[in-house]
Amino acid sequence: MDRIERKILDIIDANATNLITDGRALFSAAERGFAEFGTARMAAAKLRAMGLQVREELAVTGVKAVIGKGNGPTVAVIGELDGIMCAEHPHAVPETGMSHACGHNAQMMAMFGAAMALSDPEVAASLDGRVAVFAVPAEEYLAADVRESLQEEGKIRYFSGKSELIRLGEFDDIDISLTTHAHMVANAGCDILLGNNSVSGFIGKTAVFKGKAAHAAAAPHEGINALNAAALGLSALGMIRETFQEKDYIRVHPVMRSGGGAVNVVPQEAVLDMMVRAKTMAAIQEASGKVDRAFRGAASAVGAEVSIRDAQGYMPVIERAADPVLYEAAAILGDGVSVKGITEGIQNAASTDAGDLTHIMPVLNFTFGGCEGALHSRDFRVTDEELFYVTPAKLLALTTYRLLRGGAREVEAILEAFHPVFSREAYLRHIEAMHG
Repeated sequence: MDRIERKILDIIDANATNLITDGRALFSAAERGFAEFGTARMAAAKLRAMGLQVREELAVTGVKAVIGKGNGPTVAVIGELDGIMCAEHPHAVPETGMSHACGHNAQMMAMFGAAMALSDPEVAASLDGRVAVFAVPAEEYLAADVRESLQEEGKIRYFSGKSELIRLGEFDDIDISLTTHAHMVANAGCDILLGNNSVSGFIGKTAVFKGKAAHAAAAPHEGINALNAAALGLSALGMIRETFQEKDYIRVHPVMRSGGGAVNVVPQEAVLDMMVRAKTMAAIQEASGKVDRAFRGAASAVGAEVSIRDAQGYMPVIERAADPVLYEAAAILGDGVSVKGITEGIQNAASTDAGDLTHIMPVLNFTFGGCEGALHSRDFRVTDEELFYVTPAKLLALTTYRLLRGGAREVEAILEAFHPVFSREAYLRHIEAMHG
């Protein structure tokens, strides 16, 4: 540990009580994606209090500040602003049902703690490059009606916060992104898990079944039941699941947005919203085609019509074993923090828009403990506030420092070995094709 690393730890330790207090407060103040106005104001105020120039309202609510010298590479330290809809969580906002059962409030504290340390004049002067402190919106995928409304209002074009920020050019100046998250599995077996396992991607889908209204008792023979068509489509979906290969980790999970109005009227419309997830883009497309066939066949069998709209989802996360710089930074945390790297080849069947970033730049990631219960459930709770709110801040700051010290040689080595799937321009063309 050198003198700057000692100072980074001391600064974060001196602010640990505030990080925990603020983390608790945010745990009970979650907001929906692209509507995290209170959280964004808090982020901007805290970064300004560190003496940083702040840019706001990026992709509606994003907040960005830069630390360090104008030359050299830029490393982004990312925190996600939004919460998840989980109304039954004990800390959900009563009026909205939003909660931080996702643990994003801890990401925000990690970002703030790292920024406090890295913005110290002596620490900042030791960086041969820049740090983009970046609070980003809408990692959690919004409900279809909310997405469509935001797009119709002209507030967004793309449905993920990171995609929208890429579109707006806010990642153009960033070479490497650092991300973190609460452990995705309860049995991680360590305090800190380094690296990025493969994570599924998905496509959003809405199926609108159209039938014909009629009196449900006096003249059902004159109607065409759209709800029956949707129900038959769900049954057909169940029957084709055996064709999904285990290696592809396919998950299809629909919800019914609407299924008729009055009980004495044959439903003339039924709407299903869903996500079709899989390990690879090719498997997503194959499964998506099977789902479409199931719904079209069901509609035809009942005499109904169906229109199917696909919507941009998230790309799979490309697996990345823990970089040596992560291990070196984690070692500084001491023996009291247990650390290990990911087991390669393990699939996480959830999804994140960080997957899109992994297709265009190196993304260094770690997950942390200090919590228990399933993510996105009422059972998710914090069990160790130091580990949950403070330790991740230390690891983000130490990793950033090690990347950018000594002429930023670590960054140069990572960039030299990285082969992007898309250039930023090719990525935008790919996403744009999904929006017609």
